[in-house]
Amino acid sequence: MRGLSITRQLRNRLHSTWMWIALVLVIILPFLIGIGLFLKSRLILQDVSLWELLFSSQWKPLSGKFGFFPFIVSSLWVTILSLLIAGPICLLTAIHLTQYADNWVLKIMHPVIDILAGIPSVIYGVWGTLVIVPLISNHIAPLFNTETSGYSILAGGIVLAVMIIPFVLNILIEVFRTVPIELTEASLSVGASKWQTIKFIHIRKAFPGIISAFGLGLSRSFGETIAVLMVVGNVAKIPRGVFEPGYPLPALIANNYGEMLSIPLYDSALMLAAFVLLIVVLIFNLASRVLIVRTERYR
Repeated sequence: MRGLSITRQLRNRLHSTWMWIALVLVIILPFLIGIGLFLKSRLILQDVSLWELLFSSQWKPLSGKFGFFPFIVSSLWVTILSLLIAGPICLLTAIHLTQYADNWVLKIMHPVIDILAGIPSVIYGVWGTLVIVPLISNHIAPLFNTETSGYSILAGGIVLAVMIIPFVLNILIEVFRTVPIELTEASLSVGASKWQTIKFIHIRKAFPGIISAFGLGLSRSFGETIAVLMVVGNVAKIPRGVFEPGYPLPALIANNYGEMLSIPLYDSALMLAAFVLLIVVLIFNLASRVLIVRTERYR
């Protein structure tokens, strides 16, 4: 019996150790990635100031000019546009599915959402090229008296919006389902309408979860690569409107890494672009966490 007890203790300690190692690895992984990218990009930082790299519009690698401003602006354009399109759709759909629709509708929607989430991004890119780009070029842009090839910020925003809908919608559905039924019954019992209950009880109660869902959607939009580079045009200039082409940071890295690394500092410049991408995504996540904490504090 004593030997069996020692064996069980050793086994428990071994399992506990492995779980601690896994936990520590998950915690330090973002820092390891960030340190690696920074070390690879420090070569260009020794020659050019960070301010000039981030806010210069000149992208001429052969002349040693690496201005990331057009790429950063393009990334912000497509990211914000995708969230503006997907946000209301996800929020209203989640409210309808959890508050108005019958249970069988939600049972049907769950596998549909999972299928949408599992489709590879290159498929969304092909769909955007075949459907969204001609739609913008032939129908949407003419409504605004604009001529465009269709490869534009708007195409990137629409494709990204479709891509993040399943992720954001899945989280929102779970968030709304966690609102206690007692709160709903109490609100209805004092004479509030269904919509008033949703507006003042459900949305306010689920507000931190809503922020978290949109924060994750924002991070995914900012870092998406393949689908965006297939529809956004990839022109290294600052876009002045949604019908102009852009060139987001992920597309820059995917298009050029491995092909033009013989140019001095090019490798380091692309690593800096990846480092900036990582920092911005971390800022998005940190900002959403701060907003959640502050919201919960004042509730």
